[in-house]
Amino acid sequence: MSQSKLESAQIEAAVRQATHEVFSTMLNLPLEDQPAYEEIAADPPGSHDGVEALVGIGGYWTGTGRIWCNSKFACTLAGALLMTPYEALNEEVLDAISEVANMIIGGAKATFEDQLGTLALSIPTVVFGRNYRTRSAGVTSWMVIPFHCQGEDLQVRFFLMQTKGQAAPTPRPEMVHTL
Repeated sequence: MSQSKLESAQIEAAVRQATHEVFSTMLNLPLEDQPAYEEIAADPPGSHDGVEALVGIGGYWTGTGRIWCNSKFACTLAGALLMTPYEALNEEVLDAISEVANMIIGGAKATFEDQLGTLALSIPTVVFGRNYRTRSAGVTSWMVIPFHCQGEDLQVRFFLMQTKGQAAPTPRPEMVHTL
C-alpha cells in the first residue's frame, strides 16, 4: 500500500467484520450496523460517560482502536462473555471490556497484516467514569463505526497510518488481499 493512511471504507469493512465476528461467536448477541462517519480529531473532544477501552497498534503502521459503550451495556457485554450477570462496573466488567476491545481491534488488525506487514497490539487500557475526555497525539481523524445492540450503543473508533520514517515491507503478490 503506497498511501500513508488507509481508506475509510477499508477500515470500516475490517472493523465491522471483526465486531460482528466477536458478537456472534464470543458474545452471542445481535448487532445492528449504524452509519459510519469520520470524526476530525482537531475539533475539541466532547466528554463521555461510560467505559472506553483503547488498544494501540504498532509496526510499520501505527494507530489506535477504541471501543466505547455506557456502563449498563458494559455490564451486558461482560455478562455475555463471562456468563455471569453484572449490575455495576467492577474489575471483572472492566477486564471483560478490555478483552472485547482486544478481540475486535485484533481482528481488524489481522485483516490488514497481509497488506501492511506484521502489526502488534498493546495491552488494552480502560477509561471509565463520568465526564471524561480522551485524546490521542498525532491523530488527525477517527473512523467511527457505530453499532446498536439490545437498545444500547457501541462505538468503535479506529485510526491507522504509516509510521513516519518507516518503509513498509513489500508484500508478496500472492499474500495481498483486496479489502
